[in-house]
Amino acid sequence: MRAVVCQDGALDVCDVPTPVPGRGQLRLRVLACGICGSDLHARHHADAVADAAATAGYPDLMRPADAVVMGHEFCGEIDDVGPGAGRWRKVRGPVVAMPLLRRDGRVHLTGLTTTAPGGYAEQVLVQDSLAFEVPNGLAPDVAALTEPMAVALHAVRRGQVGKGQTAIVIGCGPIGLGVIAMLKARGVRTVVASDFSPARRALATAMGADVVVDPAVDSPWEARTKGFLDAPKLLALAVDSMDKLRALPLVPWHRIFAAAEWAGADPQGPVVFECVGVPGVLAQVMAAAPLRTRVVVVGVCMGEDRIAPSVGINKEIDLRFVLGYTPGEFHSALHLMAEGAVRPEALITGRVGLDGVAGAFEDLGDPEVHAKILVTPGG
Repeated sequence: MRAVVCQDGALDVCDVPTPVPGRGQLRLRVLACGICGSDLHARHHADAVADAAATAGYPDLMRPADAVVMGHEFCGEIDDVGPGAGRWRKVRGPVVAMPLLRRDGRVHLTGLTTTAPGGYAEQVLVQDSLAFEVPNGLAPDVAALTEPMAVALHAVRRGQVGKGQTAIVIGCGPIGLGVIAMLKARGVRTVVASDFSPARRALATAMGADVVVDPAVDSPWEARTKGFLDAPKLLALAVDSMDKLRALPLVPWHRIFAAAEWAGADPQGPVVFECVGVPGVLAQVMAAAPLRTRVVVVGVCMGEDRIAPSVGINKEIDLRFVLGYTPGEFHSALHLMAEGAVRPEALITGRVGLDGVAGAFEDLGDPEVHAKILVTPGG
């Protein structure tokens, strides 16, 4: 079969062996596969990506000299069924799957290892237990976005954003846009989006952002964050509250204080999603954020970065990092799209065949032209 092979930073269309499904596996004919930002990183920074994965206990991620078929955001039709997966023989519609494959007693990341070739190919192997039929006639092009939408859903869930809280999304690339869509799908009433790119700001509006700002002109922190505490306000609140509580007759002040905290009266800041992944941005976010802000780091920064812990301490900033998603979140993302609660079609800004993948990688460097390019191996 034909596939795009990445080796030493080059992307070439090659003939590679057609994969044979093992026990509990399916072979899909790829209908569409999204180009992910992590693929752009891995192409030129494979060692850094692999070293980071190794610190988490996964030593098999691709290195520059490895010949790897990338692509982990795919949708396809069942082409062959391995032993033990016979229940899938009657399925005729499109299928999506989590990009994990069991090989030689280990589970590997599809599209980022030599052991589990990905979806920039005519065919790809998946685990039948991680495959899901595409419901409600959802188009395969849109279904291919299940994987990045699941990443966005996981980030939003990790952010624990209440419907009445303000969410601020810094960076409106594909994942930031997905975060916006998932925040609105979960009922968050105020979503502020910030990006230098006019095209991405327009997409942020299309995804449902309530306020969209150009940080070169306006501050996302001033758009809908008035009323959040700074240090003088917090100190004054402590004194004013105790003045009032101490003045109450016959009521133990500490019991009222404890009841108020239990009821959620403890003041909180916004929830910020850092979706840029460039050195220095996290420090900027921490410096500008109000007190008691929760910062969810979604953007993958491949360089070394520096933050000032004292800033986080003085502001009681809650810093969280996210990666991936659960099978439940993958399933939920698929159904949110199929039911129309999330409409990510606007993210699809281009389609290429296998021969156009190398050019698409270059084109994605211009945020004014593209957000998500799909690879369609059959066309």
